[in-house]
Amino acid sequence: MRIALVAHDKKKEDLVQFVTAYKSILGEHELFATGTTGTRIINEVGLSVFRYKSGPLGGDQQIGSAIANNEMDMVIFFRDPLTAQPHEPDVSALIRLCDVYQIPLATNMGTAEILLKGIEKGFLDWRLLEERRAR
Repeated sequence: MRIALVAHDKKKEDLVQFVTAYKSILGEHELFATGTTGTRIINEVGLSVFRYKSGPLGGDQQIGSAIANNEMDMVIFFRDPLTAQPHEPDVSALIRLCDVYQIPLATNMGTAEILLKGIEKGFLDWRLLEERRAR
């Protein structure tokens, strides 16, 4: 599966810890991330990650484009709901695209854990059906 990993500044450490804890599951999939988040995962966890631009510079929109082109299967986006984000419209658009294209989305650690456990047990294999890829 193709999994996008995104985190607001105050949530990056949480995401790195989460990816470390689930390295064995995430390591079996193609990982994508916005700039700084991807760099931290590469350097601190040792997983291979395709890096888009940083979120405020268009990385969220690049992931949104991948979703719209059926090139992403899941998004894990640790959002900081208590801090205003200058690129909030991009964040909202990314979440909307996940809903439009039925992409599993976790915005916190609890939901992300459930999604990864679901991947591990094959509950999300419907994303891998060839007819879904052909869209």
